[in-house]
Amino acid sequence: MTQRQERSSVSRRLAYFVISVVFADYLLDSFLDVVTVSATPARIVGSLACLLAIGYLQLRVFSRPGADLRSGKAYLALGAMAALVYGPLLFFPVEWTGMHGFLAGSALLVLPGRIRWLVYGAVALSNGLIQAWSVEDTSTQVYYVISSLVAGLVVYGLSRLPSQVKQLETVRSELASPAVSQERLRFARDLHDLLGFSLSAITLKVELARKLLGAHTERAMRELAEILGIARQALTDVRAVASSYRELSLDDEIDSARSVLTAAGVATTIETDHQELSPRSRTVLATVLREGVTNLLRHSEATRCTITISGSGPAASLDIVNDGAPAESGADQGSGLTNLTTRATAISGSLLAQTSPDGTYRLHAEVPVEPASEEPADSRARPAGRPMATRFAQVLFTTVVIGYGLMSLSQVAFDFPRIGLSGMSIAVLATAIELALVLTLVGRPQVRLDLMSSLAVLAAMAGCVYVPVWMYGNALISVPGFLAGSAALLLPRPYGWSGFIAIAAGQYFVWTATGFSASWVAYGLIAVTNHGLVLYALTRLRSMVTELHEAREELATSAVAQERLRFARDLHDLLGYSLSAITLKSELTHRLAAVDPDRARQELTEVLEISRQALADVRSVALSYRELSFDEESRSAQALLSAADIEVTVRIDSCDHLPGEVRVTLATVLREGVTNLLRHSKAEHCEIVLACSPHLVTMDVVNDGIPATERRTGDGSGIGNLTTRVRALGGDLRAGPTSGQTYRLRAEIPLPLRASR
Repeated sequence: MTQRQERSSVSRRLAYFVISVVFADYLLDSFLDVVTVSATPARIVGSLACLLAIGYLQLRVFSRPGADLRSGKAYLALGAMAALVYGPLLFFPVEWTGMHGFLAGSALLVLPGRIRWLVYGAVALSNGLIQAWSVEDTSTQVYYVISSLVAGLVVYGLSRLPSQVKQLETVRSELASPAVSQERLRFARDLHDLLGFSLSAITLKVELARKLLGAHTERAMRELAEILGIARQALTDVRAVASSYRELSLDDEIDSARSVLTAAGVATTIETDHQELSPRSRTVLATVLREGVTNLLRHSEATRCTITISGSGPAASLDIVNDGAPAESGADQGSGLTNLTTRATAISGSLLAQTSPDGTYRLHAEVPVEPASEEPADSRARPAGRPMATRFAQVLFTTVVIGYGLMSLSQVAFDFPRIGLSGMSIAVLATAIELALVLTLVGRPQVRLDLMSSLAVLAAMAGCVYVPVWMYGNALISVPGFLAGSAALLLPRPYGWSGFIAIAAGQYFVWTATGFSASWVAYGLIAVTNHGLVLYALTRLRSMVTELHEAREELATSAVAQERLRFARDLHDLLGYSLSAITLKSELTHRLAAVDPDRARQELTEVLEISRQALADVRSVALSYRELSFDEESRSAQALLSAADIEVTVRIDSCDHLPGEVRVTLATVLREGVTNLLRHSKAEHCEIVLACSPHLVTMDVVNDGIPATERRTGDGSGIGNLTTRVRALGGDLRAGPTSGQTYRLRAEIPLPLRASR
């Protein structure tokens, strides 16, 4: 069991224990009243049966997490509860007044909408009206109404909060999904903006170089050199996007735009006159320039382009104007301009794309020179405002605390003729101070008091509890239960609960010393225990709801981190291979251009196909749709190794019956194995073998080129990524030297029964 699971289990057990004790106190208080007022065997047995039935309904039906409180069973239970609350009043008109809180709280749990609050208020009011038949004192009637209201909220709150805790536990992963979705969108945007440009530029330059070979070899060689530079930079971009560290250089993008547009035969004029920009503003303008040039090459037939970057005040602007207005004259062509708008507005900038009547197309971006501080990444995944459970716990806690204070003051009002206005004023002041300390310090989960501060708070509360009692000799003049609950909350656990017990036990002497009867002393002990436990429980449960909310945010952050790892792995496995192949074949073409133009042109044709596939991979990785074909990868590996003058032997069993996820994983292993071979070794021979048995499929990629790194098991992050993928299917992956001076990459994946038939 993890630490978080253990904390959640403790939270639920604590909730059930406190609920049971508090509800038992309410029931015991009424039972003691029955025993004291009318102690006949029949009445005692009858009242006990009714009280146990009320306790059973409350704990097993209304307070049970996961119970369907909108079902017919719940409504029948509510009807039974009403009968158990109002029926015994015929026999116990005074002793049964504490049971209305159970009915009021259960009504809040079961009934829908505003009806529940109307019934809740009606039940509490009925308690006062019923007592008006036997009690003429108005303050007593008010006390019964207030006690029913408070008890109803206590029943409702203590029954509801465990369900809230459980609900937070079950939905926290769902609440993390918006953060993952945002991360997916961010990756898709970065892939489109960064790699889309690079691969489009490679495609354009490859087509140009292929036309120039033979007739204009020197210019073709320059284009090939630029292709190599772009491919290498794109490899860097792959790692940068995965790590979220990519910061574009505006100067580099200007040079790249000039080169690409010139290669496309577009007459280009570039003017720059701007002050130093912050890295964020510089990166946004560089991204707009890159995407604007990419769109120009993809969607227009421009012959002239003017690029202007200016700004001397608090803002800088970029204008890209060309004479080839796209056929789709709308401002939004695909996702590119939408992405740019998002980036610009994120730093309080703006983006405008429009077609003029004279047939020119203008892309205008404006950004602040120094944008406001960036919001932390994890805060984007954090929902606005407090969750419902946290707000509910705070309102409930405040209402119950104030309600207990009002109940105490209504009891003090019984003694108003004796203590007078001064005594009532002291009681109000002491109660107000005690409530303020509870609401502002003791009951706030975010407030952490040291030991000395805790002792000071407890001393102030003790003064509010005991000084008025000493002055006026009335034990009802304060709320000692709050002092007991605060001790349990503020002091270290063994001392806190010892203090709780000592304060509760001390009330026996206080009530006895002030002349109360045994039944009143018992009532006082129950009240102190009840109030203290309610304060402790609501504070702890409120704290737990807050902690689980924070845990939810941690899970959202963790989900984002996992999504980043998945993207990094896919980028490395898919695009890393393609870009390495482009680099390798471009280097080969550069060597062949002067001596064998036909072979060089053939290699460029393959580079063109690879770059187009890589563009599709960019979209596939961003949308999680890319599924590799093992047959395609094996053919591609043969062609790529042959182009590198490596002798290849391939022996592949039929794998059509393999599950899709196994085929994709094997294709990924093959792709990464060939990429590592080309990057890290000087191999002359390579053997690729795929063997299938009824229960196991194995693949070996063996070559005779010992890497310079002395065959360490992991070659960068690639082998680690492959190991993760293979082990996810219950398999194993090993990479290392063999006794025959060769290097072997071996993947073994067990097959399910259905795949081996």
